[in-house]
Amino acid sequence: MLKNILLVVIAGLLFAYMTFAVAYLNPNAVKNTVCNDIQLVVVDTLERHYINGNEIINALKNSNLSPVGKEISLINTGAIEDKLEENRLIKRAECYKAVNGTVWIRIYQRIPVLRVFSTKGNYYVDNEGERMPIPRNFAAYVPVASGYIENEYAQTQLYEFALFLQKDKFWNSQIEQIYIAPNGDVELTPTVGNHQIILGKIADHRENLNKLRLFYEKGLDRIGWNRYSVINLKYKNQVVCTKKE
Repeated sequence: MLKNILLVVIAGLLFAYMTFAVAYLNPNAVKNTVCNDIQLVVVDTLERHYINGNEIINALKNSNLSPVGKEISLINTGAIEDKLEENRLIKRAECYKAVNGTVWIRIYQRIPVLRVFSTKGNYYVDNEGERMPIPRNFAAYVPVASGYIENEYAQTQLYEFALFLQKDKFWNSQIEQIYIAPNGDVELTPTVGNHQIILGKIADHRENLNKLRLFYEKGLDRIGWNRYSVINLKYKNQVVCTKKE
């Protein structure tokens, strides 16, 4: 792990140096210089590793945008960035040319906060509310939402709810599944406790989860987390529980 962190730090420092050097390129010095190498830096690969370097290189080759073998002065870095950003797993791409003939590419990956399973599609929603496809060889540990979900609802109200969960240490570890019922009610499956939570309308999530947390602390901690099969929060100022049979 330490070795990987050091490699990422070194790659970042090299990239920063090359960025600095690019700002002072002498057009006459690089006029006839030919690109001889591509250096690709993918940010945050220790946490998210769904961007494959070979796929990036092949995408440039297939679009006739690979800089290798071309004069540095003729390489269109903007076109390379635009092409790479067509990949919905990529948030941003930065491309720079160096005096030694190397082209540096820095990739920023999208950060998923919610996974959606619905009749409208199977996808992640990232931390900016944008849909992103499911990577082939990567699964993010984020809440899973299913049921009657329109794409706009997933990218607005569900996205905001997922951000709320992510920012709250307790709820981030406690809620693992979200189900949207036909009437719009939100049902939650917790990681601790063998019960279902009826949250009610998603617009009331802050008030209702505060109510549930208080009930956890004052009630379930004393009588046990597995006493009830359903905890219903949809009624104002009430927590309605159904005992297990």
